Amino acid sequence: MKYSRGCCSVLALGMMAAGAQAHAASAFDPNGDYMFGDWGGTRTDLAEQGVTFNLKYISESAYNVDGGYRDDHAVKYSDQWTAGVNFDLDKLAGIQDAQFQITLTDRNGDDLTRERLVNPNDGAISSVQEVWGRGNVVRLTQFWFKQKLNDGQFSYKLGRIPVGDDFAVYNSQFQNLFLGSGEPGNQNGGIWYNWPVSQWAAVGRWNPSDEYYAQLGFFNLNPKNANPDHHLDIYNDSGTTGTLIPAEVGWTPTLGSNDLPGAYRFGGYYSTADATDYSDTPADDSTTDQRYGLYYVIDQQVTARNGDASRGLSVFSLGGWNDDDSSFIQRYVSGGVTYKGPFDARPKDEVGLGLSYAKVNDDYNDYQRTSARTSGTPLPSQGEEYDGELYYSVHLTNWFKVRPNVQYIVHPGGNSDTDNAWVAGASVLATF
Repeated sequence: MKYSRGCCSVLALGMMAAGAQAHAASAFDPNGDYMFGDWGGTRTDLAEQGVTFNLKYISESAYNVDGGYRDDHAVKYSDQWTAGVNFDLDKLAGIQDAQFQITLTDRNGDDLTRERLVNPNDGAISSVQEVWGRGNVVRLTQFWFKQKLNDGQFSYKLGRIPVGDDFAVYNSQFQNLFLGSGEPGNQNGGIWYNWPVSQWAAVGRWNPSDEYYAQLGFFNLNPKNANPDHHLDIYNDSGTTGTLIPAEVGWTPTLGSNDLPGAYRFGGYYSTADATDYSDTPADDSTTDQRYGLYYVIDQQVTARNGDASRGLSVFSLGGWNDDDSSFIQRYVSGGVTYKGPFDARPKDEVGLGLSYAKVNDDYNDYQRTSARTSGTPLPSQGEEYDGELYYSVHLTNWFKVRPNVQYIVHPGGNSDTDNAWVAGASVLATF
């Protein structure tokens, strides 16, 4: 596997942290929150002064059990290191209800979907390893200032921000990309960038009550943001193509006598950047000066285990529609269930089952096929793809989890001529 040089820096940070607390009794404490413990009390002292550190690791492995374009029983591995620090500016500088966040991410590895499951003439729709993508490099993922106003009724955030940090958010534990958060970005990644890619942005939020909110964002669109050669750039002096404007309203209730949490998010986006107009023929070389779409996120816990709201059944559904002229995925929907604490002996384990459906835009498909005929390249054929996943998350400690899963992909890459695929996967998550 190829590791970027930045991964060594992140690893060094973890080793320094380990050394700083080598004699602390809380190191590797199964009841602690961090593998490296409290650094002999230093971590708590710094947090009380307003400086909080975060170091996490996640790996995702996937094995082609059967099917796909290349049925050769291959296994692929991808991972991500995350190193961040949050500054409480209220404690540090007296700036009321303000904070500053810096986060670096380092991604490495390969994607089974693109290398084995789909016909290379078609390309991928989803991925069986959601943590893969955007290059094997270190990226500046968060670099923002945030402040709450009027006792939290209003807030604003400025800096470099991934769109999916604030819009179309769903707290997913699935390994399949199309069962995760920030779905509009997974379908329109050319304008909506999810983690680990960030862009200059401003987000404003209004909370008229504890349960309701409305928010609006303005994100600078620059293709260089996704280019691995510009992974640590703070400022790109050229290349801006327009502005992405997402808007969202939400309701986050707690229902019933057990205060079961829920989240209902409804939003849309509008892009001012030029894009290929797939409704015209390639010979016309036509563009459209807008892209737009709608989405929703529904996530509601519906039961509690013996009155304990930290355990119980939740249901979710995500969906989206993108404009016909410029989109790759025209419509998408997913849904499923999760259950926290399925066994009394394992109260922090979790099991989840999810299904997703994605439909490639007919105009996009026709455009690609016409282009292929003109150039003499093989004809792509993409239509609908269905993804399913069943996972079981083993909560070994607060800082270490293992999450095996089984995935089934119908029509990988949206090609009905490609064999359906069974994939066995596993995630490992550690918090240092």
